[in-house]
Amino acid sequence: MNVFNKFKQTNKFFNWAAVFFLIYSMLVAVSTVSSGFKIFSGGTAGAEQIFQFVTNPFVALILGTLATALVQSSSTVTAVIVGLVAGGLPLSIAIPMIMGANIGTTITNTIVSIGHVRDKAEFKRAFSAATVHDFFNLMAVMIFLPLEMMFGFLEKLATALAHFFIGSANVSMKEFNFMKALTKPGVNFVSDLVSFIPGKMVGIAMVVAGVLIILFSVTFLGKVLKTVLVGRAKNILHNTIGKGPVTGIASGALMTVMVQSSSTTTSLMIPLAGSGMFTTRQIYPFTLGSNIGTTITALLAATAISGAASEAALTIALVHFLFNFLAVIIIYGIPVLREIPLKLAERLAEVGTNNKLLALAYVIGTFFVVPGLIMVGVR
Repeated sequence: MNVFNKFKQTNKFFNWAAVFFLIYSMLVAVSTVSSGFKIFSGGTAGAEQIFQFVTNPFVALILGTLATALVQSSSTVTAVIVGLVAGGLPLSIAIPMIMGANIGTTITNTIVSIGHVRDKAEFKRAFSAATVHDFFNLMAVMIFLPLEMMFGFLEKLATALAHFFIGSANVSMKEFNFMKALTKPGVNFVSDLVSFIPGKMVGIAMVVAGVLIILFSVTFLGKVLKTVLVGRAKNILHNTIGKGPVTGIASGALMTVMVQSSSTTTSLMIPLAGSGMFTTRQIYPFTLGSNIGTTITALLAATAISGAASEAALTIALVHFLFNFLAVIIIYGIPVLREIPLKLAERLAEVGTNNKLLALAYVIGTFFVVPGLIMVGVR
């Protein structure tokens, strides 16, 4: 028994060591993406020229949606966007991409719901619980993207907050440059590995390496955290769903922060909905909380950036948070708007239950075909 307990303690130690290593790897990767993009683009002016093809915000939105749907991780995409903004990517392009990542991230739990397709009643409940997330995020984009295009609402608010935290004349986070010193050895290691590549192409190699490291770090960080915390996370889920919207939203946010993956938290709910343990209406607030909780990754990634680019990096991370937080306040806070995603999800589930091919067509069309066609058409 003592040997078994020692093994458990040792295993727990290695799991937590892996958590810290993967967080460090992600921070190094974000700095690597930023450095590589700066090398390749030659600064902000060069970055704007590179991304001229996505000056249309709708193309940027679709690019974010497609990228997230393909890698099935909004955390990866938003961390990469933070690195690109630090490297000179304009906020006017990055903000719609962040919104697109919110749409793309909902594909995972929608795919999970299709696993219940054999049982008609079970599938209807699961598909409804999954697609309420889709419709909420689509609705959030329909409200906030026009506001952003007309008034720069989120950018101005996030810029003011970032300046408050970083650019204050009296207290400046720029003075605390420990993160640069912490990540520099890792960035230098990656840079040395690709140093044989000639000219500005070494910058592209660093960006690619950084993206791959982010994908690796986020994927395995989620898995390790699930091993360490998923038992507690499941307890939160079982004890809080159905106990009121505020509790549901708060627990959804907390659980997503714990496991570092909104896809994990929302996917855990689908079998509960399919079994009839919880209704779509009960799960709805928890889903919205996961939207807020997932913004922690971009905020964490922003801490890897120091110097002049740190304010821009924090700004885009705060845009991600404000977009999700304000969407919950406005859409869920106004009763008429609150009901729209529920009604649409229930109606789609009813149609999809009667014709399973339509349900599959919805997933493929919404996340891949339609975005691809829109991107080609707009360009």
